[in-house]
Amino acid sequence: MSDCDVLIIGAGHNGLTCAAYLAMSGLRVKVVERRNVVGGAAVTQEFHPGFRNSVAAYTVSLLNPKIIADLKLHDHGLRIVERRAQNFLPGPHGRYLLTGEGRTQRSVKKLSKSDAGKIDRFMAELEAIADVLRQFVLRAPPNLVEGFGLGAIREAVNALGTANILRGLSLAQQRTLLDLFTGSAGDMLDDWFESDLVKALFGFDAIVGNYASPYAAGSAYVMLHHAFGEVNGKKGIWGHALGGMGAISEAMAAAARGAGSEIETSAGVREILVERDRVVGVTLDDGRAVRAKYVASNVNPKLLYTKLLPANAQPDGFRERMTHWRNGSGTFRINVALSELPSFSVLPGEGDHLSAGIIIAPSLGYMDRAWHDAREHGWSREPVVEMLIPSTLDDSLAPAGQHVASLFCQHVAPSLPDGSSWDQHRDAVADLMIATVDRHAPGFAKSVIGRKALSPLDLERDFGLLGGDIFHGALSLNQLFSARPMLGYANYRGAVKGLYHCGSGAHPGGGVTGAPGHNAAKAILSDHRALFMTNRF
Repeated sequence: MSDCDVLIIGAGHNGLTCAAYLAMSGLRVKVVERRNVVGGAAVTQEFHPGFRNSVAAYTVSLLNPKIIADLKLHDHGLRIVERRAQNFLPGPHGRYLLTGEGRTQRSVKKLSKSDAGKIDRFMAELEAIADVLRQFVLRAPPNLVEGFGLGAIREAVNALGTANILRGLSLAQQRTLLDLFTGSAGDMLDDWFESDLVKALFGFDAIVGNYASPYAAGSAYVMLHHAFGEVNGKKGIWGHALGGMGAISEAMAAAARGAGSEIETSAGVREILVERDRVVGVTLDDGRAVRAKYVASNVNPKLLYTKLLPANAQPDGFRERMTHWRNGSGTFRINVALSELPSFSVLPGEGDHLSAGIIIAPSLGYMDRAWHDAREHGWSREPVVEMLIPSTLDDSLAPAGQHVASLFCQHVAPSLPDGSSWDQHRDAVADLMIATVDRHAPGFAKSVIGRKALSPLDLERDFGLLGGDIFHGALSLNQLFSARPMLGYANYRGAVKGLYHCGSGAHPGGGVTGAPGHNAAKAILSDHRALFMTNRF
């Protein structure tokens, strides 16, 4: 007898999404979470007395609208508001770029008339490709299988469906898609634009969570990945969840519980149980065994296969290959409590630009140097910093007249090249990141009355993000689509019968999307129905 039909490891947003769909379909679902709160990296916590913030994941766009609707997240309290301006990039010599509805053209024209004539066409091309690729987000990619049988026929049909979707692109767009999947964002942007700040606007998306130069092959896809989103029906924009990112997780947890799921926190998994070549449950850290017909993992694939699943249960060579699953986002995260709003030298005072994503990275060359510097020294001496001030949109996060800010910083080495621990350098690097903002907004450092810094090591210890990797695995060509997490295992089914992948290590990858959880639930339900029919007849 099983304690439940499905046991889900990890109550991050993807695990909660998977739980909700499965419970809504009538299965008995139990979610176990190592931490004492649900949400994984999408949580809101008090980090300084009176100040709350989205302490890890920090902004909304990629959360799939179908999932919002299916789980009725708005009925469970979720409210998402748009930024009043989208992005603000302070630059040298008094120049800046401010984007958003009714702002982008006017701002770009001040920098380059040539770029002003091209930027709408560039964004339209990117959006057209993203629009087609959105159709892949909530479906399994073609899965390579050996031999001929029912599985091969099923995947051949899936491949035909994929081809039909791609027919929606013109030949010219298909060429651009190839460039986006294989080329560098830097080379593409150099071909399109002349202004450093315009290039930096798009180039930043190519290195977010991507420990690489914007000139690295494959960085163009990371730029495209961040173009998939929408907020309240408006494509390509970013917003803020009122109450912070934890509001998303809490709404998902409410949907899952309302459908009948059980969610247990402070319940880490020690080992996945396998009997007669099939997963049958887990052993928790406290020694309890929970038996289940199916186990879905919302943890990093490398952690799953090197720590949780016994080596002798895995196919030959599988575990060894997963030890080389590449992680590392180059990310350093700081939450700060502010006594007042910053004032930027290039655009002083308050304004809608303070509700935007404030990007301190004035050129592709600056980003490239930051990456090389981090590889040599452990962190960039002139880092890339994106700052959001969510309290400009949500006054519930800080005391009246005061504010909270999120600093999402690149590039830092996941493991320091001299072998030292991040615990030795966390405060010094946090000082550097704050000083970097202060150079553009004098007085910012003095306004910081509290802070919580998270190095890559902290992100790994606190949230299970190996190497601080926010995507559960790099979005490189050999770890994307049919190769995520490995060729032959892209259909959300794991290396052992009864095991499934429902986290960001599965297609379509990282970000607060809910898509891997949705897709894994479809795979589990399909297998459950097939098993039920087999047993019935």
